[in-house]
Amino acid sequence: MRAAVVTSFTEPLAVQEVPVPQPGAGQILVRIEASGLCHTDIHAARGDWPVKPAPPFIPGHEGVGIVDMVGPGVTLHRPGDRVAIPWLGHACGSCEYCITGWETLCEAQLNTGYAIDGGHAEYLVADARFAVAVPDSIDPAEAAPLTCAGVTTYKAVKVGGVTPGDRVAIFGIGGLGHLAQQYAQIFGGETIAIDVTEEKLQLAKNLGAAHVVNAATTDPVAAIEALGGADVAVVLAADPKVLEQAHASLRRGGRLILVSLPKDNAMSLPIFQTVLKGIQVIGSIVGTRADLAEVFRLHAAGRTKVFYETRPLEQINDAIEDVLASRVPARLVLVP
Repeated sequence: MRAAVVTSFTEPLAVQEVPVPQPGAGQILVRIEASGLCHTDIHAARGDWPVKPAPPFIPGHEGVGIVDMVGPGVTLHRPGDRVAIPWLGHACGSCEYCITGWETLCEAQLNTGYAIDGGHAEYLVADARFAVAVPDSIDPAEAAPLTCAGVTTYKAVKVGGVTPGDRVAIFGIGGLGHLAQQYAQIFGGETIAIDVTEEKLQLAKNLGAAHVVNAATTDPVAAIEALGGADVAVVLAADPKVLEQAHASLRRGGRLILVSLPKDNAMSLPIFQTVLKGIQVIGSIVGTRADLAEVFRLHAAGRTKVFYETRPLEQINDAIEDVLASRVPARLVLVP
């Protein structure tokens, strides 16, 4: 099969022929129809984070495809089913986190496209328990971004406690941000979209943003303060300066939801303002299988729109450069 392989953290991905993997007990073989390109894939391919994957490996954790074969003991899925393979590729199922609905915090978890081979290929093998059924009415190319960008931002809005009337600032409108905005609006929030490109801000307007701020020409903190401050700020841009701006934009009692992961792993947090204003700083990591099923149900019901472009798998390196240069309005989806 053809696969995009990380052979070194300093070289482009190599699209090459590799053996088709075979499912073992409890696993399924999935023929990939679409695989979303996430910024995490780029971090993985370049070894940016403290815990690094081990080359050679295949990145990709927004894989959607058809079950081709099932291994011994699999009863959840059958050949012909369409499933999504998310970031959470495996968890133990028995620790305190798994049994209390926080499987994404399991210390024994294995992540798709990082610890185990992912979806930027023609086939992948997955733990059948962590593959989530995709409704027939959802196009695979739309389901792919929902598998990470969707469920990650949906969870961020949930843990942010967004309620009707809350002013919600979304820092970074793109593959994740345009979905975060929609979920915040579904929860009843008044959204403020912050970005540095007019194209993405226009997308935010089209999706119903109450306010937009071009941070390239306007101080976003001052602009949001003029509106009365944000109740919730969801940060999807991996720049410490943006994290700090989001914190400063909050009104008293506000919640800062950290989603993006800056390469240098740090931000400046003003303690006096955090304490005296009663600000909560909350880390939010992806979502559970149940969260993803909810995301798919919302999309199948017509409550969300996914903006994306498709590219052939062979163009993955060019696609990465386009993402890094902000030359795409939302999500890129690779098609084997």
